[in-house]
Amino acid sequence: MKKTLVISLALGTAAVIVGCATTRGVSPAEADRIAADMVKTGFRSQGIANVERVTAIDETLRLCNAADVAGTPLDPAVAKRLEEANLKTIKWPADGRFLGDWKQGESIAQSGRGQTWTDSATAANGGNCYNCHQITKEEISFGTIGPSLYHYGKLRGVTDPNSAAAKPIVEYTWGKIWNAKAYNACSNMPRSGHMGNLTEQQIKHIMALLLDPASPVNK
Repeated sequence: MKKTLVISLALGTAAVIVGCATTRGVSPAEADRIAADMVKTGFRSQGIANVERVTAIDETLRLCNAADVAGTPLDPAVAKRLEEANLKTIKWPADGRFLGDWKQGESIAQSGRGQTWTDSATAANGGNCYNCHQITKEEISFGTIGPSLYHYGKLRGVTDPNSAAAKPIVEYTWGKIWNAKAYNACSNMPRSGHMGNLTEQQIKHIMALLLDPASPVNK
């Protein structure tokens, strides 16, 4: 999502500031304050894009960013605690149904539109999945930050997404899309449901794209 890109750029800038300030003898806490002040003054709210997108950082982002700046892995105990906290934020389908329409899911996965200042607050967002993942074998251009999703359900033995045997992978997939940090505290994957980037129904459609045997993903 473009929202994630903006946040990443802002946090990357802040990280450089922190690093430079620290080499000049400024404490990490003071460097963080300087960086936060610069971000606040360097961005402005316009349309539906408000500055809180880059200034509202929860504990998970704060600790992962600090570990990244320090160049050290997050402490395993801290990572586990953060993952447990994020796992509790996952909202499961209200009607108990995990899959929607894979055709709509494909459209959502291949769209990166939404959440820019020129967009309407009621406009549907895209999932931007193609920017990090291969989705089907027909694609000639796709991102490689994340693993290929081609044959996602097929490789995991999902022949009937509604069966008891498929339940663990179905629930994991939903949770991963809703809040990836529940499974990897410092994951680069957007917390699409948790952050409100995608609706419950949109996630259902993407679930169908990944797990429906009829989907091109599994052909």
